[in-house]
Amino acid sequence: MAGERPTRPEDLGEAILEVNNIEVVYHDVIQVLRGVSLRVPKGRITALLGPNGAGKTTTLRAISGLLKPEYGRVTDGRITYEGRRLENRGPEEIVRLGIVQVPEGRHVFKHLTVEENLRVGLYIHRGRHAREEIERIYRYFPRLGELRNKLAGYTSGGEQQMLAIGRALMARPRLLLLDEPSLGLAPLLVREIFAIVERINAEEGVSVLVVEQNAAVALEAAHYGYIMEQGRIVLEGSADYLAQNPDVSEFYLGVAKGGGRKSFREVKAYRRRKRFM
Repeated sequence: MAGERPTRPEDLGEAILEVNNIEVVYHDVIQVLRGVSLRVPKGRITALLGPNGAGKTTTLRAISGLLKPEYGRVTDGRITYEGRRLENRGPEEIVRLGIVQVPEGRHVFKHLTVEENLRVGLYIHRGRHAREEIERIYRYFPRLGELRNKLAGYTSGGEQQMLAIGRALMARPRLLLLDEPSLGLAPLLVREIFAIVERINAEEGVSVLVVEQNAAVALEAAHYGYIMEQGRIVLEGSADYLAQNPDVSEFYLGVAKGGGRKSFREVKAYRRRKRFM
């Protein structure tokens, strides 16, 4: 219930990733993250929620090493993955350690077929049997098997999202970072994709950190969650706690306290409580 003390991330077991008080600056001038701390328990799904521009994608980039191409860097704090310090390492090195990010917007290779896209995901594990790995992905995403010889650029947005996740899974990640997987997709398709992510987590033990604006679907899948605003974590707790918290319901699930849904203008005009400042 909303009034109960939320479960601590430590209660969910050993962490695969710990982000401790990091600050991120772009172009040596623009500070985007201000003392962000979070913990991803091993074998669990963790959600990072918040409005557009809150710093969620920057947090993922800091973990995956993708800040450098954007002229960003971690200037303070530490990121620890299975006992190794990650901050400001290159993305190639981080992928080899077992962390793979699926970026916002899918970014499939449009002029390659679906199956050729999947084969690209094997580039760091060249010794593995490609056919076995590809069939493993088709078991999770049967639709991709039906489209294996089709050019990726002629598939739908939902199929491209499945392909982007499948390509990431070809690298056999221990930690999967998902950036806005629901973006631009129909609600039924979003639920299908999140159900597959839950299955992958349950069957393969892959830890997942998912960034989302769609708080409702993310909290249904996640075990624990954090809410970020203006480069800071402002609230955290178990998924059930956050889903039932009245402030989260009002601002992120769109449910007004008197019932019904609040409009975007009403949400912007609402004065946040002191703990959200």
